[in-house]
Amino acid sequence: MLWLTWLTSNVCMWMNDVAAAWLMTSLTSAPIMIALVQSAATLPVFLLGIPSGALADIIDRRRYFITTQFWVASVAIVLCITALTGALSAPLLLVLTFANGIGLAMRLPVFAALVPGLVTREDLPNALALNGIAMNASRIIGPLVAGALISAAGSAYVFVLNAVLSIGAGIVLLRWRREEQKVSTLPAERFFGAIRTGLQYVRQSPVMHSILLRMAAFFLGSQALMALLPLVAKGLPGGDAGTFTLLLASMGAGAIVAALFLPRLRQFMTRDELVRNGTLLHAGATLAVALAPNVYVAAPAMVAAGAAWISVANSLTVSAQMAVPDWVRARGMSVVQTAIMGGAAFGAALWGHVATLTDVHMSLMIAAAAACAGLVAMRRFKVGGRAEEDLTPINLWKEPEVAIPLEPDEGPVLITVEYRIDPARAGEFAEVMRESRRSRLRNGAIAWGLFKDTADPERYVEYFVDESWTEYLRRHERTTAGDIALRERRESFHIGKSPPVVGRFIAEPVNRD
Repeated sequence: MLWLTWLTSNVCMWMNDVAAAWLMTSLTSAPIMIALVQSAATLPVFLLGIPSGALADIIDRRRYFITTQFWVASVAIVLCITALTGALSAPLLLVLTFANGIGLAMRLPVFAALVPGLVTREDLPNALALNGIAMNASRIIGPLVAGALISAAGSAYVFVLNAVLSIGAGIVLLRWRREEQKVSTLPAERFFGAIRTGLQYVRQSPVMHSILLRMAAFFLGSQALMALLPLVAKGLPGGDAGTFTLLLASMGAGAIVAALFLPRLRQFMTRDELVRNGTLLHAGATLAVALAPNVYVAAPAMVAAGAAWISVANSLTVSAQMAVPDWVRARGMSVVQTAIMGGAAFGAALWGHVATLTDVHMSLMIAAAAACAGLVAMRRFKVGGRAEEDLTPINLWKEPEVAIPLEPDEGPVLITVEYRIDPARAGEFAEVMRESRRSRLRNGAIAWGLFKDTADPERYVEYFVDESWTEYLRRHERTTAGDIALRERRESFHIGKSPPVVGRFIAEPVNRD
């Protein structure tokens, strides 16, 4: 049911984008305004994706997903009315496209967080590929329906159908009853604190850095083809709305076929190799479209572009899903979506501006060359080249007994861990502690440090700080199998007769004179 709803939502998205892009060509002839339709659709995800991810992690995901669908339906109704009454202008179309993008910004992180809870970790790559099929099937269905309605009745009736389908998808979601989820006994995270923790997790994850850079670079270059496709279609012999629809549908077909073969491709290509080869193929397809003399050359090139797009996007998305635990999944994926849409929004504006200064074909050729150059520049940033950390939740920790009464918001809390380390292994220990620093900070600590006793070279004290007693308890709820393995590596260096000594201290208010 959720997959069909996702498919319907994406069909509506493509119908809206096709109708808006094509309608804009009749409202203005400026390439920059036409390209800005793509920017208006994707920029909200860049601006609002992270706050949306924070909300999706701290409130009920089912209700939030339903809310996003009815937001999209409301915007569709307004767009439908203004189009039917003839009140739609180029600036207003951009505003309403931006409003629709707000719904997309809210919807993407929560759906990305819901999927791993419905399938096993082993099935996740194929489940994400199935979602890719839904998105790219909608790339075919949406433009075909939109193109037929534009030719038969006009763009306004595309917006009418979009409104009807959006409302219907929202009603279907209301019938969904999600399985009972494990509920923490701790208070819900605060909104701004959740944003801080989510960003901090990503900042302390080297693999996420590589994924985000790769995402932004690929979508920056690849967006030239999508942003300028209406003008490419118009410039081909006999080019019209049907030509634009055919090119979009060709890209969707290529993506669907590639998605079906992705499980086999993953058997003999790593995710890094899929990203590299997909980027090169997309650059070649972009160049072919730029030089295509007719639709018979452009359409097969768009098939190749679709195959390349799904290969790169799926590989990077799977890597991102594997790199974040469930407690921060929506926030982590919202940062990924921000990188995608930020690259796409900036790319649409950039390549539209380049096309204004030169022409459409030259802009596409420059974009293809830039994609290849970016691939060379980022070759050291790997997304799947090492063993992945086990992020299975493990909660073996028991809340410590305290001798003084503590309020949940009381803090900050200072935790110290005292180790006895063989000086000959100090270098190895320091390397493990660097990993520990990232782990502590990823899980919510606001400060970390390691000190060596000047009077005793075997004595080391690790300290870290949590914002409050509640956050201290919450950080332990986030413990994963990877964290346990890292703790065992730390303690393997300890040569004391008893386990490392742990101290917990609460901040004491001191009144100033």
